[in-house]
Amino acid sequence: MLDDTLLDDPAALQRADHDRALLALAGSGARVRTALRLADAAGVDRLRPDGRPRSVLVAGHGSALTAAGILAALAGTASLVTALAPTDAAFVPRTDRSVAPPAFTAGFAWQLPGWAGPLDLLVISSAEGGERGLIALAEQAYARGCAIVVTAPAGSPLAEAALQVRALPLPYVPSALPDDGTPQPGSAAEPDLPAEDPAALWAHLAPLLALTQKIGVTQLAYDSLPATADLLDAAAVRCRPDAAAYRNPAKSLAARLAGTVPLLWAEGPVAGAAADRFAAQLADRAGRPALAGLLPQALTEHRGMFTGQLGAGADPDDFFRDRVDEPDPLHLQVLLLRHVPGETPAEEEDGGPTEVPADDEGPRSFGAARAHRLAAAHEVRLTEYASARPDPLHALAELVALTDFAAVYLGLAAARS
Repeated sequence: MLDDTLLDDPAALQRADHDRALLALAGSGARVRTALRLADAAGVDRLRPDGRPRSVLVAGHGSALTAAGILAALAGTASLVTALAPTDAAFVPRTDRSVAPPAFTAGFAWQLPGWAGPLDLLVISSAEGGERGLIALAEQAYARGCAIVVTAPAGSPLAEAALQVRALPLPYVPSALPDDGTPQPGSAAEPDLPAEDPAALWAHLAPLLALTQKIGVTQLAYDSLPATADLLDAAAVRCRPDAAAYRNPAKSLAARLAGTVPLLWAEGPVAGAAADRFAAQLADRAGRPALAGLLPQALTEHRGMFTGQLGAGADPDDFFRDRVDEPDPLHLQVLLLRHVPGETPAEEEDGGPTEVPADDEGPRSFGAARAHRLAAAHEVRLTEYASARPDPLHALAELVALTDFAAVYLGLAAARS
């Protein structure tokens, strides 16, 4: 159940938003601008690369790996981008009994691929800068002759280690919101597994894209990154807490996903990266499972969901059963995200990705049209959002901003119900 009255009560939203996730998302554009300015000051703009690296390896966890996936989507087939996820975890002892135990991520370990060497670039990105495994990874890469870039908070152990291995240090831009020490929901039960800052993605992604744009891994327009910050600001205005639900696309999307198991289908690598991000945010911010997949493969991977227990017609033989005392059943909900730079769907009055009506007869790929027919045949609701912006980063920013806000709103309203 969803407390939809909360969505139209800005004061109640503020009280429910204990870790100020909505404010953090509203500051995403400012963090991008700060990250770009600090990256220039660190020397990214003065780089004179001899050519593109053979591969770009991005190591980290959480949103840092999401940033790696976005970079791979933007780079396409022109460059090899590999995300390095942690391979193991070890216990990190607490040195001061008066403070909370170290985060579980502090004991993560990473392993450099055997083929990595002087032709490759390793980018290490961390919001904490205290992961021992990332420091060890930097030392591995230095011994192999890799070029190294480290994004970490200034003064952190990882930032200091970057100087020892002759890495290019880039500062991680933290949230501008002060930590008031308020315990977060669930922190008492799992104090070493704190929730991630919902806007951390942009603090990882902005310096990464500034770097890869300079060395030719991505082919973005010269003003693409500053304009992305403006788009994030515009999305924050559209999705602000005091905007009524019928005018706020993120609140509308959250209400539609309530009581459902979402299938997040995407067309194209940019929309695919946004769908993967949304699935992660639904789990982290709303406690909801979701399946993400790229068309057309998602149609065959998820077809069994439509005839299973979550399908609209899963129980036709028990129509007359008394359901008065039963909770509302979960049903499927398909969310289709598309990047359609060659198409021109009608734009929303205030910008942002366009919600495409189900009966829209505009141009669609065969895979997208088949997705609509599959959902209609099984009476499963399908909601489609499309961005027609020609710049892939701008399309991704719009889709990610919309779904990030929706995940937070869904989590706040569901927790209140």
